[in-house]
Amino acid sequence: MNDHAPHILVVDDDDRLRDLLRQYLSGNGYRVTAAGDAAEARARLRSMAFDLIVLDVMMPGEDGLALTASLKQVSETPILLLTARNEPEDRIDGLERGADDYLAKPFEPRELVLRIANLLRRAPRTASAPVLRFGEHLFDIERTELTRNELAVHLTPAERRLLRAFARRPGVTLSRDALAAESRIEGTARTVDVQVTRLRRKIEPDPRFPRYLQTVRGEGYVLQPD
Repeated sequence: MNDHAPHILVVDDDDRLRDLLRQYLSGNGYRVTAAGDAAEARARLRSMAFDLIVLDVMMPGEDGLALTASLKQVSETPILLLTARNEPEDRIDGLERGADDYLAKPFEPRELVLRIANLLRRAPRTASAPVLRFGEHLFDIERTELTRNELAVHLTPAERRLLRAFARRPGVTLSRDALAAESRIEGTARTVDVQVTRLRRKIEPDPRFPRYLQTVRGEGYVLQPD
């Protein structure tokens, strides 16, 4: 995946649709991060920069309209609303809250891609330098540079590649085999475990109780930003 590709945040409480959108948009060359509700979306927005948000209207808790109005008070990031409601007053309500476009469900995936492309052409890039923030750390994904409170943290080449693999897919569990392949770690699964332990010593307040780089029993590891 091109680290310079536009970064899209997909927010939808429907697990199946969210995964389909992630796969389809990734297949069309976009970097994609997903969230299941407004609270998770806000957490992603605190740790990463996005070029566009695809947002479902009907969600439990804070719905897409309320989230749109809140985000537009502090950000110019384009928002494309998805909704099963297609009455004119619904579209007007979404646009009045600050949405940049509106697409009714069910929709053709190709139409979604075209609308996203149109919005991105009109909007300034906001995520041209992909970075991930977690706690006091900031990781530049392209340069594989890690800072803590603006001070550089030394990483070995293996640690840089490993952290980049996690940072490209925050919140996604990665198997040891996937990490070994992407990070070019040679050896057994135990070799990956050793590298993860070393990385934890540099990013965790207490490596014995990881806050960010967590173990998912029987599956692998996941990087959880704030």
